[in-house]
Amino acid sequence: MLLSARMPITLSVADKVVLITGGSRGIGAACVRAFIEAGARVAFNYRQARVQAEKLAQECGAERCLALKAELSDLNSAGELIAAVVHHFGRLDALVVNHAIWPSDDMPVDEMTDAQWRRTMAVNLDSAFAVVKHAVAQMKSQKAGGHVVLISSTSGQRGEAGHCDYSASKGALISVTKSLGVELAPFGIYVNCVAPGWVATDMAAPSLDDPRLRSKVLQTIPLGRVATPEEIAAPVLFLCTPLAGFMTGEIVNVNGGAVLVG
Repeated sequence: MLLSARMPITLSVADKVVLITGGSRGIGAACVRAFIEAGARVAFNYRQARVQAEKLAQECGAERCLALKAELSDLNSAGELIAAVVHHFGRLDALVVNHAIWPSDDMPVDEMTDAQWRRTMAVNLDSAFAVVKHAVAQMKSQKAGGHVVLISSTSGQRGEAGHCDYSASKGALISVTKSLGVELAPFGIYVNCVAPGWVATDMAAPSLDDPRLRSKVLQTIPLGRVATPEEIAAPVLFLCTPLAGFMTGEIVNVNGGAVLVG
């Protein structure tokens, strides 16, 4: 969509249907709230956090927010999830691929089990491919364009000792973004990526709750603090609005300057 010089500068996705994976807590939940506030109808999936998911959907309003249980490491569930969203809301205009795991313990590569490697790839990469594949098919069938935003990490750009599985999976999402940005542009489907650094979420809590590790983390961030989930949700929302109408295949760093000094 072209941005008219007269268009109000507002982050609006009014009447759009958005799917956010891993939306029950952390960055995902912040994205759900942001898109709801910007006028969208939002579906999100959860794996185990049923109580949190139902509470969030109730908070946002059942008529505009739908919580769906889906285990996305089972690749067959991706198509079922997209179908459920379309059945409920009638279409799909934007996808935010947020779900991921991060094994918090440092694991040298020669000690990492095959099972850990496969699990990280299954959740962070294989399932991302599957949900993007089915979402893009739906968007193409609608012939009205769309948006895909992948959540990567600074770890996917500069690596992370002791976490080669996570870094590999998040680095792959950056390559997927660049590839699909070009591939899907002729269809009016924008593909971009947001790469957070440290964020105050449940996933990061084991490290950030340790005073020694927290101090070490903060020393790597020029702004001297970790991000809030809302500070990641805001650029995700921006990328799905007409204000980002000339951006595709881009990696948006949101890390307090950490990637510049790491």
